[in-house]
Amino acid sequence: MAKKDFGIRDGEVAAELPAAPDAGVYFIGRIHTPWKTRQDCPKNARESDAICTVEVEPAFRPGLKDVETCSHLVLLYWMDKAPRNLVLQVPGHYGAQHGTFALRSPARPNPIAMSVVKLLGVAEGKLTVSGLDCLDGTPLLDIKPYFASTDSVPEAQVGWHSRLSPRA
Repeated sequence: MAKKDFGIRDGEVAAELPAAPDAGVYFIGRIHTPWKTRQDCPKNARESDAICTVEVEPAFRPGLKDVETCSHLVLLYWMDKAPRNLVLQVPGHYGAQHGTFALRSPARPNPIAMSVVKLLGVAEGKLTVSGLDCLDGTPLLDIKPYFASTDSVPEAQVGWHSRLSPRA
């Protein structure tokens, strides 16, 4: 999938990006999913129960110690195919303009995405998980344990979204 696949929809606004990034990151692995194109990919991680594989680079595999004790993990990943200059977007499934920072769209200045995944297994530097919404080959930034006691905020709301659907 090329960045041109995203295109700019009517009502969207792009910003001029800085000449150089402020920091660097290390990709600690790759995520393998069944989705090869943007159109095939679920809109959010809860839309799919597909089994996916997270392959951690050998140098970082010692960091997986005790991860098998977690039922769920937070995966942070780099949406490398997404445009980075959109500040106002019109998501196709909503049809109304919203600021990038009010959306979970992969199109953002730093295309960092996250999903809470169910850990199904760990073997030889590979995690088997469900609950992802990214393209095959997506670079992995980080793995964190999901703590329901601190990560869950049941009363959280997204006002514009709750006006569209009472289940927001």
